[in-house]
Amino acid sequence: MTRHRLAAVLALIVAGGSAQAAPLCEDLGFAGLLASCNRGEPIALTLASGQPIHAGTQPVELQSGAYYELEITADGSAELALTGAGFFRSIWINEIVINDIEIRPMAVDSLEFDDQGTARMSFVAIRPGTYDLSIPGSSGESQRVEFVIR
Repeated sequence: MTRHRLAAVLALIVAGGSAQAAPLCEDLGFAGLLASCNRGEPIALTLASGQPIHAGTQPVELQSGAYYELEITADGSAELALTGAGFFRSIWINEIVINDIEIRPMAVDSLEFDDQGTARMSFVAIRPGTYDLSIPGSSGESQRVEFVIR
């Protein structure tokens, strides 16, 4: 087992994961968990008044230890936010990019859009479980997206 893979497996075990949930590629190389062979499919969410957040009807499945990019686009039709403290605390956020400004936060509780725009967040899924991102104060199923980290 390479040094990088061993470090990744140990990080997952410490975070409550298991060795079976280790990264998707054998040799992560110099980039570690951010290596291109460890990337999941990009995830796109849309914030628009009266529209579904996510085009899919099934939960978004993530692999613990894999790297993902989440793109959230607001159309500006209303002031909307996405909240999901449980989800945000179950991932390691690499960065959030807004208007080419890179933010490397320690923690996030929610993202709010006052106008149209796009925020891109890159992260590594860590803690297995089921989590939601939703528009605060809404109760419709289309106003939330469910994430399952395995």
